[in-house]
Amino acid sequence: MSSPQHQTTPPPALSSWIIEPPVVDGLRFAGARLVHVNATATGGGVAELIHRLVPAHAAAGIAAGWAVIDGPAEFFAQTKAIHHLLHGHGDPRALDVPGSAARYSEVTEQEARRLLAQLQDDDVVVLHDPQTLGLAGTLADAGHRVIWHCHVGTARADAPGPRAVWRMLAEPLSHVSAVMITRREYAPAGVDATRLHVAPPAIDLTAPKCEPLSRDAVAAWLSAAGLAAPAGATATVADGLPLARVIHDASLPQDACVVLQVGRWDPLKDPVGVIAAMAWMPPDAHLVLAGPDPREVPDDPEGVAVLEAVVAARAAAPADRRARIHLVVASLRSRDDNARLVNALQRRADVVLQKSLEEGFGLTVTEAMAKGRAVVASAVGGIPDQIEDGRTGLLVDPTDLPAVGHAVTRLLADSALRAACGARAEIAAVRRFSLPRLVADYDRICQATNVRAAN
Repeated sequence: MSSPQHQTTPPPALSSWIIEPPVVDGLRFAGARLVHVNATATGGGVAELIHRLVPAHAAAGIAAGWAVIDGPAEFFAQTKAIHHLLHGHGDPRALDVPGSAARYSEVTEQEARRLLAQLQDDDVVVLHDPQTLGLAGTLADAGHRVIWHCHVGTARADAPGPRAVWRMLAEPLSHVSAVMITRREYAPAGVDATRLHVAPPAIDLTAPKCEPLSRDAVAAWLSAAGLAAPAGATATVADGLPLARVIHDASLPQDACVVLQVGRWDPLKDPVGVIAAMAWMPPDAHLVLAGPDPREVPDDPEGVAVLEAVVAARAAAPADRRARIHLVVASLRSRDDNARLVNALQRRADVVLQKSLEEGFGLTVTEAMAKGRAVVASAVGGIPDQIEDGRTGLLVDPTDLPAVGHAVTRLLADSALRAACGARAEIAAVRRFSLPRLVADYDRICQATNVRAAN
């Protein structure tokens, strides 16, 4: 196994700054750059995407960088509420709490000033998701072109939650040159068509999370994580850093039928509901729920509480069912080792499940499809853009627990259907959602807005 890849020490005056490749002393690039800005360097699909997107830009001849903003816990609790509201969940009154709008403006203004100290005159800045949008006005006033890339949304754009968010964010939205969205239905209110661009996300097929793994390598990674060990065992990587913490009664049998769901410990991923749906799955199926250690994801204040709820739900399950539930809490201290562990879990799974209540797009679905896995996933958000029901996977209503369990059972019982769905899924995912397509989308959007950033 590879040893952890440690990030370089960020220069002062910015919460975090990651440049790759190459790692340089400071920011000595010639010409304009495309600078991505988000809220965390670890955990979640956006951070993972940018890790691969920055070097992909460089390979395409576009100088690129990455900045990560910081803020107090109250700021990230607020932006998490915005995240849920943009998915159509939560109470819009959360945005009316006295001082919340002022806090958002204060934090994003402070982070914008820090970022400006590191930018060059011609840099184009890509702000990712609502946490960073508040930087737009300060950056635009300083002469920078700004693109906002929003990875979340709901088709229920006229619901109270999205309407409240768009009212709150109308002022910073007015400063951006282009808005990138995952689906046309996610368009922010008030943004004219000339600034709107649809660009589904993508995965890097050359990344550690997608690289081919032999059966022995898959078994080795699962063993290293602790799935092959009895309850209470501690798993580490080569240099002594923890790879994962596994919560289970006994080791995962080598010949077990495995149903896997991977994702943040997020209520919209509904991991507690996945445990409940096991009641309608085969009595010999083992469920693996895997996600990052929430203590290592700074912009997700709900993660610890959700994981605790999942642990409690597992403990409350009937003994025979509890014995077949394995929780994998994966460390993010080594990005590549975490990616290879997820890769191994997905390749080990007989069926991959994504029972999200809402999903902006669902890159865990894309990843599983690209590995030829049969997927059962919710017919919400961007997932139906990926799965053709009955051909490349099965779509379900995530609130219908018997239907979820029966769909999993159908694939486990029919090996021919499982193999056919997996084979067709791999072709579709590789053709439509690979990273070079997204790099080309960025180039197209930059040219359309006359902000192409190149050496």
